[in-house]
Amino acid sequence: MAVVDVKRRGDIALVTLDHPPVNALSQAVRSGLEDAVKTLGADPAVKAVVITGAGRCFSAGADITEFGGGPRKPPLYQVIHDIEALQKPVVAAMHGTSLGGGFEVALGCHYRIADTKAKMGLPEVKIGLIPGAGGTQRLPRAIGVTAALDMIVSGNPIDAETARRAGLVDRIAKGDLVEDALAYARELVASGAKPRRLSEKPVPMAGVAQDVFEKKRSSLGRHPSGKVAPNACIDAVEAATKLPFMDGMKHELELFMRCYASPEARALWHVFFAERAAAVIPDIGNDVKARKIETVGVLGAGTMGQGIAMSFANAGFPVTIVENAQEALDRGIAKMRETYESAAARGRMTPDEAKARFARLAPSLSLTDLKDKDLVIEAVFENMKIKKEIFGKLDALAKKGAILATNTSTLDVDEIALATTRPGDVLGMHFFSPANIMRLLEVVRGAKSEKDVIATAMSLAKRIGKVAVLAGVCDGFIGNRMVAAYGAEAQALALEGATPSQVDKAVTDWGLAMGPFAMSDLAGIDVGWRIRQERPLTNEQKMRYAVNDKIAELGRFGQKTGRGFYFYAKGERTPKPDPEVEAMYAEEAKRQGIARRAIGPEEIVERLLFQLANTGAQLLDEGIALRASDIDTVYVNGYGFPAWRGGPMWSVDEIGLKTAVDKMQAYEKMHGPRFTPAKLLARLAREGKRFNDRKSNEGK
Repeated sequence: MAVVDVKRRGDIALVTLDHPPVNALSQAVRSGLEDAVKTLGADPAVKAVVITGAGRCFSAGADITEFGGGPRKPPLYQVIHDIEALQKPVVAAMHGTSLGGGFEVALGCHYRIADTKAKMGLPEVKIGLIPGAGGTQRLPRAIGVTAALDMIVSGNPIDAETARRAGLVDRIAKGDLVEDALAYARELVASGAKPRRLSEKPVPMAGVAQDVFEKKRSSLGRHPSGKVAPNACIDAVEAATKLPFMDGMKHELELFMRCYASPEARALWHVFFAERAAAVIPDIGNDVKARKIETVGVLGAGTMGQGIAMSFANAGFPVTIVENAQEALDRGIAKMRETYESAAARGRMTPDEAKARFARLAPSLSLTDLKDKDLVIEAVFENMKIKKEIFGKLDALAKKGAILATNTSTLDVDEIALATTRPGDVLGMHFFSPANIMRLLEVVRGAKSEKDVIATAMSLAKRIGKVAVLAGVCDGFIGNRMVAAYGAEAQALALEGATPSQVDKAVTDWGLAMGPFAMSDLAGIDVGWRIRQERPLTNEQKMRYAVNDKIAELGRFGQKTGRGFYFYAKGERTPKPDPEVEAMYAEEAKRQGIARRAIGPEEIVERLLFQLANTGAQLLDEGIALRASDIDTVYVNGYGFPAWRGGPMWSVDEIGLKTAVDKMQAYEKMHGPRFTPAKLLARLAREGKRFNDRKSNEGK
């Protein structure tokens, strides 16, 4: 079947993009659309054209699978130019999503009608690019400079009604979109309406401040896509205000190609594909059917339990949340009510939606209220004895076929599972705090977890808006095992002479959302301290964490107590360097015989990054992580690692594994075996390969 379908409705031609699932503008679609435009333009019997999309959307834009190859004709900008040049009215009938190149096609049409639920936008900046088919030149002519800058630089879509108010959409369909679009086209023909081309319209500049572009650049801050693409977006829109349309198009293309060749773009494409690859589990095919999940129980109404319960309630699931004390239950329910009311007050959801979500939460003090639930997630204190006791009770009361999940962040899922008579129904579902906001979900596969249990958790993640990554059982799984090495190296740096604020600044200047010391203060210094108290430590670990533990023993647990590695003024969350902590590190270094020195930001970042990647290589060697890209997905979605850096494994790939190994061996001579390159890292370096050359089913 043709990917572009053309039908005649009297003297109106209906052109339908039909390339499931999202009508991506592949080479075949572009060619089909161009052929249709040329044929219809030359046919005097056709008085107007309607362009729409089959299925669930108009078009989600470029076919990203074509990225990385050479240019394929016809280029989209030429197809859109040919649409706009038609001498008869062309109407875009937009439903679902009209994004990127799809939206640019709509901008090339002379008139636009949209379904009430349509969304439209130019999200190219999110993958390190700018619109490259006229979007930066036509959109400012349609809605003005300020609104166009906001849309293009953020990459966020707008809804149909917002588009109508801005003058971007001419009509909102009242009934069937295609029928209304055909009727609109007939009206245009009957009235003698001529093509209305955005390329012929000047950019409206009345009321636009002279420094609008300068202010936009200065407001970018820590853009999630880095610096290259957001600044190029601004440059392109500015060109639209100063250059004739075709010259502006040329400049847009030059900027597009500059972005296309940037390291930031390559990293963002990697992240895009990595998230999709993470959903593929090699030994779980389409023949494995997920279990039906309609009801959910959450055990524990603390911070994690609240976030997990809201994640499911937000997705439409009825959730029973159980606590063992009325005060703790009331506190948790009150906090969730406050969260929903605050979201409604800030306009993130309507008051009715907030009430509906909160109404899906059923508080309880009885475990027996979980007996009929399809999924039960335990989210209590991180203590093996307590968790095993709970799972023994759940085993006795949960219905047959129910999935029993633990939210543990470090403990042995297999040991927890053996507290039940049904270990195949048990797995880890490690949410990240705050669980109702953070996108990452580590699905931890136990030794006896059934395939359909894993398949269910992976599919559920998508239903509740999470990015799931499969992990095997080990201390800390993927994310926290790596962050343990990262945090320990931060402690070493502080003992050797870098202050906590210097370490954090080096890391945040490099691109991370937060440094290791500020992150520890946010999570609570007591969390790691209590975990260390429950397990044997080596002498090296005791020495490395000596100051950390002293700080915890003083009751300085971070933001929640106003003091941690930093000082926090009352009611504030801004960390302020604390001379007392810096003196504690200097004193401990003297006690341990460590010669302190000035440490530059490059060394700080390098040592922390190598610890992450080296631990990641160990996880791959051990089969805990399937792919290097899975590790990157964990760090981008769970730990504030900048997407435009691609993740820790990608970042070290970009340095070059041979270079990384050479540098690590130099650090090994200075600091000992914690910098010994992992076997996989050393082998890939010898072979001149990258982490991301390794496939999930490749041997060690």
